[in-house]
Amino acid sequence: MAEEIMIPGIESDGSFYPIEKMEAHRRGVLHLAISVFVFSGDHLLIQRRADGKYHCGGLWANTCCTHPHWGESPVDGAPRRLQEELGFTVSLREVGVVEYRADVGKRLVEHERVHMFHGEVDRDALTFTPNPEEVSDTRWTTRNELMLEVARTPEIFTPWFRIYLDRQEVFAA
Repeated sequence: MAEEIMIPGIESDGSFYPIEKMEAHRRGVLHLAISVFVFSGDHLLIQRRADGKYHCGGLWANTCCTHPHWGESPVDGAPRRLQEELGFTVSLREVGVVEYRADVGKRLVEHERVHMFHGEVDRDALTFTPNPEEVSDTRWTTRNELMLEVARTPEIFTPWFRIYLDRQEVFAA
């Protein structure tokens, strides 16, 4: 059995409580999340989630995403997950907080308050090793290329990434 990860759920009064990650997604309760976007100039690093992920396997998403563990701040969780998924670190800055609710398949719902982080790298100097249990592919893309591809084939992108793009929240900041 997989290890139960406790994450911060959010009460209606804004206070936090610990909830197991899968339970949060089964019940669709509001909880904290993190999305990281690493750029090299006008190119964004995106990843295709590993096929074995518990939801949205094989779909393209932002550079990485996660939930802060219970007792961990989003500022600490973002670089942790970047290292775990892609095997590199970079200075990140928080660029905003967004909220969304989306059906992600398998009777799971993401209802998340997402702290968004941007980082900047020189892609020609960057070396990284994606964790194959998390990431099956990566590539750099521009805003225009990405928007055209999402318009043609939205089904190959995760619901949250499409929401971010629709709201113009990826390339802002």
